[in-house]
Amino acid sequence: MKLLRSLALLAALSLAALASAAEFRTQPAQRGPTRVACVGDSITYGANIPEREKNAYPASLWRMLGPLYDVKNFGANAATLLKKGDKPYWDLQEFKDADAYAPDIVVIKLGTNDSKPHNWAHKDEFAADARALVQHFRALPSKPLVYVCLPVPVYQDRWGINEKTVAGEIIPALRQVAKELGAPVIDLHAAMRERGEYFPDGVHPNQAGAAFMAQAVRYEIAPH
Repeated sequence: MKLLRSLALLAALSLAALASAAEFRTQPAQRGPTRVACVGDSITYGANIPEREKNAYPASLWRMLGPLYDVKNFGANAATLLKKGDKPYWDLQEFKDADAYAPDIVVIKLGTNDSKPHNWAHKDEFAADARALVQHFRALPSKPLVYVCLPVPVYQDRWGINEKTVAGEIIPALRQVAKELGAPVIDLHAAMRERGEYFPDGVHPNQAGAAFMAQAVRYEIAPH
């Protein structure tokens, strides 16, 4: 009887061990930090900011979010959202790199350069291109949450970039696209309003402005 009881106990332990192993194999792999891709133009890139790798808004955002996040800067100087713009983001290496990063979150901050008259000549295609960009990132295998940023204010019209087009046409178009797609909006235009001291050339934020911008983004993607 003792032998039978011992064999029964051994069999039970073996079955439990097998069940435990099977359960372990079906558990998802431990995830690393949440990957945040900052997509954008020179404002995201950090043009004119000293040591931009450390001080552009994505770098400041990384410090604010802490070790549970990994933030990468995929900004490109002069990039447009419009596919027919003079430097479409779609054609750039940064676009390919953002895809390859397999982000969990994408923050799109484009539209400023689209306000240049020769780019805005294609304004009838802006909403469709914005919609396509959001849908492109959503379709990545990592299935990221995609945020649409409203561009920062233009404090001085330069290089064809102008506040009238940004505030009057580009921002309403982005709002409408975000509403149609159910995409969350980060209103950087409102956040940076009456902050002209942060924009020495009227278009690009300085280091302090980039940090302020990062705070506005951080509040939306990680409010707690």
